[in-house]
Amino acid sequence: MRGGIWVASLFLLLLPSAASANSELLSMQKDDGQWALPAKNYSGTRFSSLGQITTDNVKKLKVAWSFSTGALRGHEGAPLVVGTTMYVHSAFPNHVYALDLAKEGAPIKWAYTPKQDARAVPVACCDVVHRGLNFAEGKILMVTLDGQVIALDANTGKEIWKIRNADPAKGETMTAAGLVIKDKFIVGVSGGEFGVRGWVAAYNINTGKQAWRAYSMGPDSDLLLAPDFNSANPHYGRFGEGTKTWPGEHWKVGGGTTWGWYSYDPDLNLFYYSTGNPGTWNPTPRKGDNKWSMTIFARDPDTGMAKWGYQMTPWDAWDYDGINEHILADLTIGGKKVKALVHFDRNGFGYTLDRTNGTLLVAEPFVYVNWATGIDKKTGRPIEDPTKRTKQGADIKNICPCAMGGKDQQPAAFSPRTSLFYVPTNNMCMNYEGAEAKYIAGAPYVGANVLMFRGQGGHLGEFIAWDATTGKKVWGIKEPLPVWSGVLATAGDVVFYGTMDGWFKAVDARSGEVLWKHKLSSGTIGNPMTYLGPDGKQYVAIYSGVGGWFGLPVAAALPRDDPFGALGAVGVAYDAGLDRATTLGGTLHVFSLE
Repeated sequence: MRGGIWVASLFLLLLPSAASANSELLSMQKDDGQWALPAKNYSGTRFSSLGQITTDNVKKLKVAWSFSTGALRGHEGAPLVVGTTMYVHSAFPNHVYALDLAKEGAPIKWAYTPKQDARAVPVACCDVVHRGLNFAEGKILMVTLDGQVIALDANTGKEIWKIRNADPAKGETMTAAGLVIKDKFIVGVSGGEFGVRGWVAAYNINTGKQAWRAYSMGPDSDLLLAPDFNSANPHYGRFGEGTKTWPGEHWKVGGGTTWGWYSYDPDLNLFYYSTGNPGTWNPTPRKGDNKWSMTIFARDPDTGMAKWGYQMTPWDAWDYDGINEHILADLTIGGKKVKALVHFDRNGFGYTLDRTNGTLLVAEPFVYVNWATGIDKKTGRPIEDPTKRTKQGADIKNICPCAMGGKDQQPAAFSPRTSLFYVPTNNMCMNYEGAEAKYIAGAPYVGANVLMFRGQGGHLGEFIAWDATTGKKVWGIKEPLPVWSGVLATAGDVVFYGTMDGWFKAVDARSGEVLWKHKLSSGTIGNPMTYLGPDGKQYVAIYSGVGGWFGLPVAAALPRDDPFGALGAVGVAYDAGLDRATTLGGTLHVFSLE
C-alpha cells in the first residue's frame, strides 16, 4: 500500500508547475503516511489517523534512529515527510537536510545552509529558533532568521529563488514556518520588541514575486480591509481603527508582529493568523485599544483582504502576544454545529469562535488568570482587574499569567476521536514595571522590567485536555517545568508531548494516564510528528534542543546575576533549575514499536 503512496508522491513531484499547489497539498494532508504541512493539515489539528501505536502497545516504543542537526540552540517545529524523504531543519544557521528514509539509518540526500546576515542573531528576541519548512510542487520553501524567503529544489537542495522580506538592521527577523496556500507562500515577521510594525506577505511559489502585503496597524489601505470587514460584529471595530486607536503616529512602531502559526479553511477560502504585542511593552505612552495588535485575522489568501478581526487583549499591558495557533474543527455548541476556530491565547483564555465571521462563542481561562475576571461575551472584551493593569513607574505585583503566557507558541492538538484539545501550558506569574523607552531603529524597544516566578502550586507547567465547547479542563498532568513542546494526537488514542527537562511522553488521550516516556538528549521545545516508513511501520519523531524564551538562559549561557535578563527568563529558569535539568541539544529522535 505504501508503495502506491510513494509512486503518487513522485508523480506529484514531476507535475508541471501549472498544477495547483492547493490541490496537491489538499490531497497530501489526507495521506497520513506523510507529514507534508507544518501542522499536518490546513486545520492545524496535528492529528494523524495512523493507529499502529495504541494505548496497549505504546510501552514497546524504542529508538529507531537519531540525527544531529549540527546546531545547538532551541529547536522548535517538526520535520516534514514527503514520499520517502524526510526534510529536517535546525535553529540558526537554519540548516536544512533531506534524509532518505528508504535506506538504513536515513542517510543525507542533500544539505543546505543559507548565507545569512549575522546582525540577525543579536536582534532575535527570544532565541534563534526556526519553526519549520513547507513543501509544494517539488519545492521546499523556507524562511531564514535574517529575513530571507527561499525556495529549494526538493530533490537536489539547489536554490530556485530567494528574496528579502525583512531587514535585521531594523530589528526585523523571521522565525515562523509560514504556510503555502495555492500558489502562494504566506509568511510573517518577528521583532515586536524592536518597534517593528508587523505584516504578513504572500510570495508566488514559482517566482518569488510578492503578491500582496498586509500590515497589522496603520491606514486601512495598508491593512487591506475588505468592504465587509467585521460586518457580522461591528462592535469589534471596523474602519479607521488602525490609526485612531493609537496616539499620534505611534502605530508606525506599533509591533503586532506575526511569528506564529497559520491555518486555512479551503471551503471558506480564509486563512487565519494572529498578531503580537504592541510596542512598547510599557502601555502608558500608547493609551488606546492599539488595534490591530493582539488580533486574530481571517484573510483571503488570494488578495490578502481581511474578512474579520477579533482583538483578544485591547491596550495590552502585559506582553500577552496573541500569535498562538488556530485549530479549525467542526464542533457542536449549544446543540448547533459550528465551524469553529479554537485559540489558546497567551493571556490565559481559551477562545472558541465561529470561523466564518469571528463571532465569539466560548472564552474561559485554561490556566490560573487574575489580570481579568472573564471575557464579556457580548463585547468580546476582557473584564479587567484594574489593580493588575501595568503602567509607567509602577511595579505591579503578582500578575498571572506572566508575559510568557498561559502558553506560548507551543501548539496544541485536536483529536476528532475524543473531541478534546490537548494543550501544553505554563504556570507562571510576574511583577511588571513599565518604563520609558525611546525608539531607535534596530535597538530594543521594550520599556518594561519583568520579574517572573512560579504560579500557584509551585509547578511551572501542566499538560491538559480541554473541551472547547464548554471551556472546561477535562484532565491535567502537572510538570515541574513549562510544557514548551507541541503536541501530536493519533488514532491510537495516544497523545505525545515533550518536556524541557528532556522527557518525551505518551499519554492516554481519554484518561490522561502516562503510558510511556523516554529521556531525550536535551530538553525539547519541538513538535512531535508521525509517519509511515518504507517498511510499513508507524514512526514518531521529535526534535530535542532546549531553548525558546524560557530556555534562552541555558541555550545562550546567560549569566545568573540579573533575574530580569532575557525579558525575565533568567530569574525563573535558573530558579527552576533548568541548567541542572538539561544541556544543549539539536537532535532528531525517531521511535517505532520494537
